[in-house]
Amino acid sequence: MDLIFDSQALRHRRADELPEPVIASIAGYYHRATTTSRPMSLLIALVMVILLAALGFHALRGDDPGWLVVASAVLAGVPIVLAMVRTVPNAVRLGNRVGTPAEQSLLARSICRDHLFCMASMSAFLAVWIAST
Repeated sequence: MDLIFDSQALRHRRADELPEPVIASIAGYYHRATTTSRPMSLLIALVMVILLAALGFHALRGDDPGWLVVASAVLAGVPIVLAMVRTVPNAVRLGNRVGTPAEQSLLARSICRDHLFCMASMSAFLAVWIAST
């Protein structure tokens, strides 16, 4: 869902600043997604915890190959850490319209890059699990 809004930034790659209506649209979404939708916004964090717990369970059970558990932990763990330390804080800042239009444009573009990376990583995670079954 986030990429639907993030993709607006991709159309303006060559501009230093995103147009105000684009920033307003993206920022409005992130304000709702990170701030005003509580406690539903915590659902994503819960899903991430469940995924990590399931991977831990698979690792402890020992039925899966070691390479699969390690690859899965990396492919899921890196995006989760990225979300915790950069993507969510940037989304909160953008949602609160902190900074100049140039700074907000940088935030929107950074969030978009993060989400594209996370989508690629989680797609690879899914492909690894499908291929291993």
